[in-house]
Amino acid sequence: MGLDAGAAVPPNRRFGEEGGRLFYGGYLRLPELLAQQQPQSEAPDELLFITVHQVYELWFKLLLHELEVARDAMLRGELWLARHQFRRVHAVERVLIQQVDVLETMTPQDFMAFREKLAPASGFQSVQFRELEYLSGLKDPSYLSRLRDASDTEIDRLRRRLDEPSLWDAYLTALSQRGLPVSDDEIMGSLLTVARDRRSHDDLWQLAEDLLTHDETAAQWRARHVQMVERQIGTKSGTGGSTGAPYLRGRTRLHYFPLLWELRTWL
Repeated sequence: MGLDAGAAVPPNRRFGEEGGRLFYGGYLRLPELLAQQQPQSEAPDELLFITVHQVYELWFKLLLHELEVARDAMLRGELWLARHQFRRVHAVERVLIQQVDVLETMTPQDFMAFREKLAPASGFQSVQFRELEYLSGLKDPSYLSRLRDASDTEIDRLRRRLDEPSLWDAYLTALSQRGLPVSDDEIMGSLLTVARDRRSHDDLWQLAEDLLTHDETAAQWRARHVQMVERQIGTKSGTGGSTGAPYLRGRTRLHYFPLLWELRTWL
């Protein structure tokens, strides 16, 4: 007879020796993962550069997953779940900002030892980063024609992000489910109602704050990133053909949710 759900685990039970005998390295696919760092030069710091950027892409993958869950929860009216996901998103985004510190342990001289090997590769070509922008509401279709080396699969992913609801679309749905109008000429009035009647709409207010924190931490990462670029290469052009730091500096002023920032003026 098997143990019931409330029974204690037998004291002699040895985890790790049951089921399919899954091991740490196999579960995480460590041989495959650790084989992906392949420097193109003998420069000592190229491994650092590759590792940091691969880790960024892993975080981007997780962020896309978490933000999709948050968006879909808002669409279903499950605001508590969306807020839970945003707490995780904010924690990951803080790690992204701190990760720049690791990259800045590389001096400009160290970077120049292998930088020429990178061209025309560039962070501009990160499809997952563009997906994050699209999912958050910054939908600029011009990138589809500018990502020259993106695969058909990657372009299809970006097209899907352009067509699917953004986080802002999901928040508007949550407002409308509460009976608040969301047309262009009425949305600010609805945001003000939420802000001024927190007794009735505190969950919507807190969710708007979660969106704003996502926007703010993304802006902080962009600002920290451009500082790092300026420290490494000054005003040199980027390896992908952009103007480098000046291009990045211009993007620090972007907002995912401009109406939430404008709301502060009306309060």
